Amino acid sequence: MGPARGASSPASTGAQRVSLKDIADELGISQTAVSFAINDRPGVSEQTRRRVKQVAAELGWTPVYAAQALGSSKTMTIGFAPARSVQGLTDETFMLHFMAGVHTSLSPKGYGLLYRPCRSLNEEMSVYRRWASSKRVDGVILVDLRADDPRPALLRELGVRAVLAGGPDPNDYVPSLSIDDSRTMGTVLEHLSSLGHRRIAYLSGDANLDYSQGRVTAFRSFARRRGLESIAIEFTNFAAERAVMLTMGMLRSPQPPTAFIYESEILAAASLHAMAKAYATCAAAGRSASGEGRPAVYPNGLPAIVSFEDSFICETAYPSITSVHRDAGEYGIKVARLLLKVLAGEQVSGNRRILTPKLVVRDSTSEPVDPS
Repeated sequence: MGPARGASSPASTGAQRVSLKDIADELGISQTAVSFAINDRPGVSEQTRRRVKQVAAELGWTPVYAAQALGSSKTMTIGFAPARSVQGLTDETFMLHFMAGVHTSLSPKGYGLLYRPCRSLNEEMSVYRRWASSKRVDGVILVDLRADDPRPALLRELGVRAVLAGGPDPNDYVPSLSIDDSRTMGTVLEHLSSLGHRRIAYLSGDANLDYSQGRVTAFRSFARRRGLESIAIEFTNFAAERAVMLTMGMLRSPQPPTAFIYESEILAAASLHAMAKAYATCAAAGRSASGEGRPAVYPNGLPAIVSFEDSFICETAYPSITSVHRDAGEYGIKVARLLLKVLAGEQVSGNRRILTPKLVVRDSTSEPVDPS
């Protein structure tokens, strides 16, 4: 066999690009057979498929994606257009690990991820319409299911294949994989209750999100069953500044919460920083953060803190923050695999729950409440 052709860039050497015809001539078979083998289509034996791919690699053949798209109507691209601020996505380590997991499944199959963050739900839906009309993507990944969410129905109408990370979709328009979060709020509250906390605040993210509504319902139900002294529920829209403002306002109330639950580690860490600063200032002045004469002793004078997201931020904060841990990378891997099955025409189950979260107890909730 002669030297490999086309291994160098045609632009830099002037060499002619290796074509499917070159591979066919090398093996003495038809160009159609080579195309079937390269694209993993039926019609050739497994032995021929392996031999074609081996020779293609030896000759330095690489696919021309524009030609592939014209010939097969595939773009080899998956769309991801979450309606969140760019700042919110870069701050959320869960989403970054999730996207890395998605890439882990897509890359070996030759798929790329088209990431298009949106500022609103309407913008996200407009993106889907443009992608559908231009045949820009082969499928999309949805996140953050909302109450009466219009996106699954729109994608079905547009003929765009999709899967949902979260859910389930109540109309079953798109298959979904969701983390089994059904008992997580109960686990958090059981832990806080066991330490003696009776006044608990929950600073959630977006009131429209399906999982936020579920957690609020679970919180209220637990409070009724256990007869908690008081609860407070506020929505921050994932803004750290608002979480800090609400937290400090509650701490200055006559009966402040003794424990705070935050939707994300960013909200928890920002609030912890503000509390620590206030407690240190008040301790230096000989009074507590609530204005009473007894000075608070940092960090034991702080209320308990729990985050619904876990990351290095929770581990390195002082005191370290108790948090709910989910394997976001593994979640992304499984969601992308589900979409690949959908694209391959395989039958998939409508909605499945996976990856039960676990509570990682750290310093922020390690001590019982001081009754004094």
